[in-house]
Amino acid sequence: MTDGPAEPQFTAKLAGSVGAVPKADWDALAGIGGGGAGNPFVSHDFLTALEDSGSVGPRSGWQAAPILLEEDGTLVGALPSYLKGHSQGEYVFDHAWADAYERAGGEYYPKLLIAAPFTPATGPRVLVREERYAAPLLQAAMKVCAQNGFSGAHANFIEPAQLPLFEQAGWLPRSDIQFHWTNRGYDDFEGFLADLASRKRKAVRKERAAAQEQVRIERLTGADLRPEHWDAFWEFYQDTGARKWGTPYLTREAFDLLGERMGDRIVLVLASQDGEPVAGALNFVGEDALYGRYWGCTRDVRFLHFELCYYQAIDIAIERGLSRVEAGAQGGHKLARGYEPVQTWSAHWIADSGFREAIADFLERERAGVAMDRNFLAERTPFRKG
Repeated sequence: MTDGPAEPQFTAKLAGSVGAVPKADWDALAGIGGGGAGNPFVSHDFLTALEDSGSVGPRSGWQAAPILLEEDGTLVGALPSYLKGHSQGEYVFDHAWADAYERAGGEYYPKLLIAAPFTPATGPRVLVREERYAAPLLQAAMKVCAQNGFSGAHANFIEPAQLPLFEQAGWLPRSDIQFHWTNRGYDDFEGFLADLASRKRKAVRKERAAAQEQVRIERLTGADLRPEHWDAFWEFYQDTGARKWGTPYLTREAFDLLGERMGDRIVLVLASQDGEPVAGALNFVGEDALYGRYWGCTRDVRFLHFELCYYQAIDIAIERGLSRVEAGAQGGHKLARGYEPVQTWSAHWIADSGFREAIADFLERERAGVAMDRNFLAERTPFRKG
């Protein structure tokens, strides 16, 4: 009689930063190939640029705390996780949960958050060599909360294919709506316009013409990105933060580091008047998607926001053969410009059983409402009927 196979020996630990993990090891888990494929926001380059620039850290209240899983001494899984003492910069709003928990006598913060910091873009949140490592990795996240008295753990903007991993681990799913553009095999922007109803098609052409006749537009990527371009964009970024009564999370150094480490995966669209930059939109290129992240301006130019953020993004996606554009959070005005309502997902593990039951009931009702809203919006896209 022979003994059966030995049980795998898992070890989970909390690291102080993504930078403490070798780049090749982290990117292998994240599905980032040598050519830069995969989701840019879980890449070692992106996450360490935020750490090294001070954008993630005490200044912003995002304390890097990646959870690592080893099997027999080999790294097999990781969570891009953070300890949070607030709920800012997440785009999945749980302020009401925090208020209710604290009014009941609990301490909601700190909490554990699995996410790409300040980035409402879908992507993998469980980074594993094989799917079988997902369960022990999520168990490790729950143990971190239990051992430290945290109210819970949350994972934001999970790619839909990974949602079952969280549900199987007992996490509660939550849905919301974003507006994404889908490439239906278009050869050019005119091919996209041909799919729109006549009145909407004319409106888009009018907006593009009005914006383009007022500015000069250029796209910069890779080695073409220089400090003076980041200086200009930093000014736009600061202006947007001021308009939203918030403090911008990224430091000036973050843009330099992002340009140095992943410039080939960035497309910066700049608009100028009389040789002076007046507006810009920053995009990241994924394996199959373009992600619009930041926009700002120093002059009010009619329709320029739509041109730089939405129409230029469509142009870039078509030229690069990408299947979709994710244009960030919120913005019902995207609907009229060919961006359709898409359901996004987060998942939540609540430590307290009573509070968990209340949240589960709330989320069930909320999901029904979100589904109704999405169906309502889907009937109002600008595409030709039939």
